[in-house]
Amino acid sequence: MSFWSYLSSRHQQLLTDAFQHASAVFQCMVIATVLGVLIGVLTYRSGWAGALAVTSTSMVLTIPSLALIGLLIPLVGLGVAPTVITLTLYGLLPIVRNSIVGLRGVDPSLVDAAKGIGMSRPARLLRVELPLAWPPILTGIRVSTQMLMGIAAIAAYASGPGLGNEIFRGIASLGSANAINQVLAGTLGIVVLALLFDAAYVLIGRLTIPRGIRA
Repeated sequence: MSFWSYLSSRHQQLLTDAFQHASAVFQCMVIATVLGVLIGVLTYRSGWAGALAVTSTSMVLTIPSLALIGLLIPLVGLGVAPTVITLTLYGLLPIVRNSIVGLRGVDPSLVDAAKGIGMSRPARLLRVELPLAWPPILTGIRVSTQMLMGIAAIAAYASGPGLGNEIFRGIASLGSANAINQVLAGTLGIVVLALLFDAAYVLIGRLTIPRGIRA
């Protein structure tokens, strides 16, 4: 069976796997973004705290994703739980690092001016610092998303959702008629999803970042 014939015969299952893959990455990115920005806000003013936050989140990347999922299975079981935990942990580093860099890069004179007109600390953070730090934060989110697209495929090892199931089925049946088609379909599906997500982030950047800041 040719690759195109395989896609035609399996398109419904492939679309379901692609939707589950995209949904898992999106939901984990929302969690990672909230946690990452919060960690950045809490630590950027202190040199040692910022360094500790970046070091702690970077240590996660030294653990092979398959090993981390394997360690989580006895604790939380198979399926969605180890997938969400693993993807969220792997997505933190670029967001935490870029949040700290972005917040530290805000011009102190702008913060002082906001303070001078009576803005409270939370108001300065929400209305001045975070909007100005948004471009590097968005870059961190884009990097994290691209990482998680590939890592999410490993979640199939723990019966997780997504296109990784297609890849693992192909690897498990190497030598059969459609093994290569399965691996290729899963891989190309992940690449297409990654490109679509990145295009969405470019659009979000154009809509949320003022032209002067982009320049």
